[in-house]
Amino acid sequence: MNLNHVPDTAEQLPDPLLDNDVDADFDGEFPAAEAPGFAAPLAPIELQLTPEACGERLDKVIAKLVPQFSRGRLQSWIEEGFVTVDGKPAKVRATVYGDEKIVVLPQAAPEDVAFAPEEIALDVVYEDDHLIVINKPAGLVVHPGAGNWSGTLLNGLLHRWPQLGGVPRAGIVHRLDKDTSGLMVIGKDLPTQTDLVRQLQARTVKREYWALVWGTPRLSGTIDASMGRHQKDRVKMAVSTSLGSKPAITHYQRLESGELDRRPVSLVQCRLETGRTHQIRVHMAHLGFPLVGDYVYGKPHLTGVFHRQALQARRLGLVHPATGQDCEWIVPLADDFRALLDEAGIEEPPETVIGDDYADADDFDDEDE
Repeated sequence: MNLNHVPDTAEQLPDPLLDNDVDADFDGEFPAAEAPGFAAPLAPIELQLTPEACGERLDKVIAKLVPQFSRGRLQSWIEEGFVTVDGKPAKVRATVYGDEKIVVLPQAAPEDVAFAPEEIALDVVYEDDHLIVINKPAGLVVHPGAGNWSGTLLNGLLHRWPQLGGVPRAGIVHRLDKDTSGLMVIGKDLPTQTDLVRQLQARTVKREYWALVWGTPRLSGTIDASMGRHQKDRVKMAVSTSLGSKPAITHYQRLESGELDRRPVSLVQCRLETGRTHQIRVHMAHLGFPLVGDYVYGKPHLTGVFHRQALQARRLGLVHPATGQDCEWIVPLADDFRALLDEAGIEEPPETVIGDDYADADDFDDEDE
């Protein structure tokens, strides 16, 4: 168990077209498809110094002569042995005499190979000619980004279904946060992907999550509170009424209650109308009931109770883009989540049906505050 979880920059700084964590809609049109595969090898760069360079530091000289690469990147290549001076390994702070022959062997940056296929185990819940439904495990990043340029769900999709290289984002239409487990749908072709995105935008995709929260919220309710970037911590989200905030609506229902670390906890079913970054985590924390294990929005002194936020995308319902039929999938709770419920003395409740309303709903709307 990792009691000192460090926030992952890939999950905290979302792509402008893809909100991350609980599933999120595209906010615009699809970008052009990125071709998968490793970047082509870069040709060696040969430099012959002249007397004008005498007395200058090596890394500064190279930075002037090879301006297409940043000085920091060039320094890293020097340190890693990819730069030679007269056939010998170079040193960053070496002083040049002005007659040396320098050879630079450029190396691809991590982002240059981010869309390479990788063999990654994937739990496929459903597949046909048009779409794929994946049960994503906690710990798997969905899309390459800073700090996670490889080993993502996208890399695994491109390996198992090479044809997804011709589809924007390899067919991904929504994300789950790295440490959230559960269901995701992938479009195998552009028409399917586009239709799924339109369904998300129309709020007709039914998405049910189970979360374990600290405290005992009301039996049921609706949180209607717009969200935007946190004013002081830009890697976090927050309930906001600022100009850039977006509508966010979460319906919740308390299913069971128990106790962890001698404190009350509750198993809550959440249904999303919108899919903003970290929506359930932010909304429940704003209501006063942060998720167990949430090191970003939860109680700092309680983060060690569970190694991730206790959140799972458990049920997914949508209209099949090709057949027009209503489809629904449900997955069992992840093993660690189930063990957490056992520890809390909570027996997993029977299956519930995704509904459009909660009978005893108490609205929580602070848009005008």
